[in-house]
Amino acid sequence: MSKVVVGLSGGVDSSTAAAILHHQGHEVVGLTLWLMKGKGQCCSEGMVDAAMICEQLGVSHHVVDSRDLFQEHIVDYLVSGYESGVTPLPCSQCNRTVKFGPMLNYAQSELGIDHIATGHYARIRYDEASGRYQLLCAVDKHKDQSYFLYDLCQEFLAHTLFPLGEMTKEETRKIATQYNLKTADKPESQDLCLVESHGSMRDFLDRYIDQKTGDIVNKEGKVLGQHQGIHHYTIGQRKGIGIAAPEPLYVMALDPVMNRVVVGSREDATQPDCTVQRLNWLSISAPTIPIRCQARVRYRTLPVPVDVIPLGDGRVKVVFDEPQFGITPGQAAVFYQGELLLGGGIIERPR
Repeated sequence: MSKVVVGLSGGVDSSTAAAILHHQGHEVVGLTLWLMKGKGQCCSEGMVDAAMICEQLGVSHHVVDSRDLFQEHIVDYLVSGYESGVTPLPCSQCNRTVKFGPMLNYAQSELGIDHIATGHYARIRYDEASGRYQLLCAVDKHKDQSYFLYDLCQEFLAHTLFPLGEMTKEETRKIATQYNLKTADKPESQDLCLVESHGSMRDFLDRYIDQKTGDIVNKEGKVLGQHQGIHHYTIGQRKGIGIAAPEPLYVMALDPVMNRVVVGSREDATQPDCTVQRLNWLSISAPTIPIRCQARVRYRTLPVPVDVIPLGDGRVKVVFDEPQFGITPGQAAVFYQGELLLGGGIIERPR
C-alpha cells in the first residue's frame, strides 16, 4: 500500500495519524469534510489547522463540502429524535453516513486511492476462519472509540487504517511533539461538534424545536411541576429537573404524546432488559440463537454481562445480569466478547 487518504479534523489525533503514515513512507493525501453550516467555528478552525498540518508534512489537502449531508443525516436526525422523546446517538450515525462512506467514495472515485485512515482509537484485523474483517477495542481503554464505530460495514473495514489503535493518548502526544506538529499541544475536544459550535445541546435544540410547556409527573401520574420542552431532558437525568423532593428524582421516561416528563427514584430508572433495533453485526454474522457476551449501553459505561436473544424480527432482547440504570432509547447498545466488537444497534423505547 503506498497511497492513503487521511481524514483530518485539525486535532492532534488525526494529525498524528497522518504524520505516522507519512513517515512510514505512504503517500498521504489530507481530506477534511466541511460539516457545519452557519458560523461553524469548530470546523473553520479545524480546516485551518488541517491545512497547516498538510503544509507542514508537504502533502496535498482536499476539502469536501459535506454541509448538506451533515444537515440531513445528523442535524435533522437529532432534531426528529429529540422531538419524539428519544436521545439519539449522532456520532455512530455520522461515522457511517457522513464520514467513512463519503471519504472512501471520494478517495476511490476522485483520487484513485483505495484506502483511508482516521485518528480513531480502535483496531482492525482480518479473521481467516470467518472471512470477515473484525473491529477490536483500542489498546488505550480510556480512549477506545469502538463504541462509535459499530455501525460500519465490511467494505469500510477492508479499506481503513487506524494508526493510533495500538497507542495510548500519551504516546500520540509524544509522537506529535517529536514530529513538531502544530497541533501537538492542541486541547482535546470534549463535546459533540454541535455542542461546541452552539454552546450547549440545549441551545442547539432550541434553535430547531419550539419550547412547549408540559407536566412533570411521577409514575402514578401526579403532577409535580412544569417543563419547557421534553427535548431538554434525557433518561437518567437528575440535575436540572427543577422539582424539590425529599429524595433525589431522576427522569425515568419521556412521553411525547402527552408531552410529559416522568420522574421517579433511581430504582424506577433502572431496568433488567431492553430491546434493540437497527442492528449491525460487524465482526460476526447475525446470531440466530441466544449468545452470551458483554454490552455497553453508553459510551462512558463499562461493558456488562448480558444474554442477547434474537426475536426473529430483526430485533434482539438484551437481558442484563444486573439491572442497569438510565437505559436510554435512541442510544446504542454495543456488544463485545472481550476486546472484539460483535455489533450493535439502537435501544428502543419500552413498549
